[in-house]
Amino acid sequence: MDNLGKARALAVLVPAALLAGAYISQYGFGLPPCEMCWWQRYPHFAAVGIGLLAYVMKPPQVWTALAGLAILTSGLIGGFHAGVEYGWWEGITACTAPMAGADVLDFDAAPLIRCDLAPWTLWGISLAGFNFLISSVSGAAIVALAAYRK
Repeated sequence: MDNLGKARALAVLVPAALLAGAYISQYGFGLPPCEMCWWQRYPHFAAVGIGLLAYVMKPPQVWTALAGLAILTSGLIGGFHAGVEYGWWEGITACTAPMAGADVLDFDAAPLIRCDLAPWTLWGISLAGFNFLISSVSGAAIVALAAYRK
């Protein structure tokens, strides 16, 4: 398989696998996503679609590189989110602020999932941190493979 073939396969498989992992952690292990977790999923949804378009649209290098950039975007959002979880900087959403004025007796209200607390870690790396690592490296590799002709 040539570099473009590898890049196209990765452009579909990587975001699909990361989305599958996100949904397994959500529904299988009871880890509901916070607002910033959703922000990381959106570029992966786009990357799967763009990666599939790379198989049917011309020029495939452009579509593949766009999918790689979408994956890289998710990684950068994940890096920001991980920094919020580790306390390196403040978050920019309401899910990182104390719940002042919340009505604790409103049983119909959806629970607020905190963005600044990592619900799960492995070796000190949160899910957002893993998304940063995997998406940044694979997104950059996909862009490089799509651009490099062998």
